[in-house]
Amino acid sequence: MQDIYKQRSNWKIVLAFAGLIILIITIIYSNFLANKLAANERKNATLFSTTINKVEKVNNPTQDLDIELFILENYSLPVILKREDGVYEGYNFEPEQNSDQQFLLGKVNEFLKEGGKPLAGTGYSLEVYAFNSALLGYIKYFPIVQMLLVGFFIGLGYYLFNTSKKAEQNRVWAGMAKETAHQLGTPISAIMGWIQHLRESPFTDPQKQEVVDELEKDVQRLDLVADRFSKIGSAPELSRKDIIVELDEVKEYMKRRAPRKINFSFPQPGSAHAEANINPHLFAWVIENLIRNSLDAMENEGEISAKVYQEDGFNIIDIKDTGKGIPTSKFKTIFQPGFSTKNRGWGLGLSLAKRIVEEYHKGKIFVKHSSPNDGTTFSIKIPIA
Repeated sequence: MQDIYKQRSNWKIVLAFAGLIILIITIIYSNFLANKLAANERKNATLFSTTINKVEKVNNPTQDLDIELFILENYSLPVILKREDGVYEGYNFEPEQNSDQQFLLGKVNEFLKEGGKPLAGTGYSLEVYAFNSALLGYIKYFPIVQMLLVGFFIGLGYYLFNTSKKAEQNRVWAGMAKETAHQLGTPISAIMGWIQHLRESPFTDPQKQEVVDELEKDVQRLDLVADRFSKIGSAPELSRKDIIVELDEVKEYMKRRAPRKINFSFPQPGSAHAEANINPHLFAWVIENLIRNSLDAMENEGEISAKVYQEDGFNIIDIKDTGKGIPTSKFKTIFQPGFSTKNRGWGLGLSLAKRIVEEYHKGKIFVKHSSPNDGTTFSIKIPIA
C-alpha cells in the first residue's frame, strides 16, 4: 500500500512542476509582449514629440494651432507638455486633471524620479513627458492575476475534491464497520450458546473448566470488538472517565499477550487523576492500536511507556516505545487509510485511531517524535472534562 501514497506524492510533484513551467512561460511571454508594446509606445512618443515641436517652429499661428490640436486629439497616450513659460498641459488624463498644475507637476516629478527623460530635441521649445498606456500596465500585471486565479481555482478544486473524498470515505468506513459488526454478531451468539452448553455438561476436569473460562473471555473480547465496529459511523456515547485507569486496563490486557521481554511502564491508577469525556471501548481501541504498533516495531524486546499530563485545557497522553522508529516523511502518511509497513497489514489501525480521537473525542493524535532506531512517541490530546 505504500506504493499508492508514493505514486500520489510523485503525481503532486509532477503537477506542481508542470504548473510552474506554465507560469514561467506565461511570465516570459507577457514580458515579451510588454517590451514590444513599450518599445512601440516609445517610438510613437518620440514621433509625437518631434512633430509637435516642429509644428511650434512654423511661423503660421492659425495653421500651427489647427495642426497641433489635431495631433493632440489623435494621440492616445497620456502626455504632459511643458511650454516655454513653464505652464504644464496634460492630455489623455482625467478631464479635470489635464489642467491641474499641481497634479501635472506631481506626475512630472514622479516621471523624473523613476529615471525618465523628457522627449525634446535640440532647439525645441517644448518638453514632452510621455507616459506608458494603462494597457502596458495591465499586461505586466497579467501573470500575477493569472497566478492568483489559477491558484484560487486549484485550491478550490483541491478543497472540493478532498471534501467529497472524505465524505465518501466516511460512508465506506461506516458501512464497512456496521456490516462487520453485523457479521460478527451471529457466530458470537452461537459460540456463547455452545459455551453455555459446555458449562452445563457433567465434567469435573479442572483443565477443561479453565479452557471454557478462557474461551468465554475471548468471546467476550469478540463481542467488544463487534461493539466497537458498531459505534463507527454514529455518534458514540461519552462518559466522564479517569484516563489513567483506562490506560491501566488496556496495559494489563496487552501485557498478558506481549512477549516476556517487553517491559511496560505506565502510570499507576490513583497516582494522579486525568478525567475526560470518552467512550471507554473506542478509547481502549486507540491505545491498543498504538501498543500493537509499538510491539511490531520492537521485535519482541524493548519498553513501552506512557506519560499523562495536562496542558492548555487538554489531557495529553504520550505513548513511547524503543522500536525502530518512523521516517519524518511518513509522520502524516501513517494515518491515511491503507498505509501499512507490514506485508499482511490492512493499514486501518492508525486511520481508525485518528478518526476516533479527532471526530468522536474532539482531540488530536500525531507523531510527537521519532527517529531511526531511537523509538517513537505518539501523542494524544483530549479535552479535560
